[in-house]
Amino acid sequence: MNDLAALSRMLENLIRYGTIAAVQMAPPRVQVKTGKLTTTWLPWLALRAGTDREWDPPTVDEQVILFSPSGQLANGIVVTGLFSDHIPANGNRTGLHRRTYADGTVIEYDSVAHHLKATLAEGGTTNLVSKGGITIVGPITHQGDYTQTGNQSITGTVTVLKDVIAAGISLINHPHGGVKQGDDQSGKPL
Repeated sequence: MNDLAALSRMLENLIRYGTIAAVQMAPPRVQVKTGKLTTTWLPWLALRAGTDREWDPPTVDEQVILFSPSGQLANGIVVTGLFSDHIPANGNRTGLHRRTYADGTVIEYDSVAHHLKATLAEGGTTNLVSKGGITIVGPITHQGDYTQTGNQSITGTVTVLKDVIAAGISLINHPHGGVKQGDDQSGKPL
């Protein structure tokens, strides 16, 4: 190739910074604005795209690096995940792995404090399906109502601060029929 201008352009296009201009979900492609140019639809780099796959599409205005083999922008591959002044980092120290979602939900693990935390956005719900069972080791603190379908077996002491109601009968405030003085047993709760 003897065209110095074309060679210079191809070298400049090998690696470029840009921002996501548009996102297409099927097939997964993005357009990148880089300088005054906007690319055609290009694939973005996913962490896994084989038998194990990860779906996490980029968002408009996210800063990226565009790698273009042979300097051809139309053959580019988009690498996401560059923080910018427009979209700053959502953490500021080592040992913190934090994922912040657009709705405000945050899931994080702090390896310094050894603490896993998930905070869902207002109105968020959680559904865990584990047909093989769930094992929790350690104390549990629960706030809010609790509804269970199925049987429950407890090994140990059950301490209740207010009352237990079974089939509409209060454990501490129920009367007994057939009450007599002496050694006789009272009747069942009414």
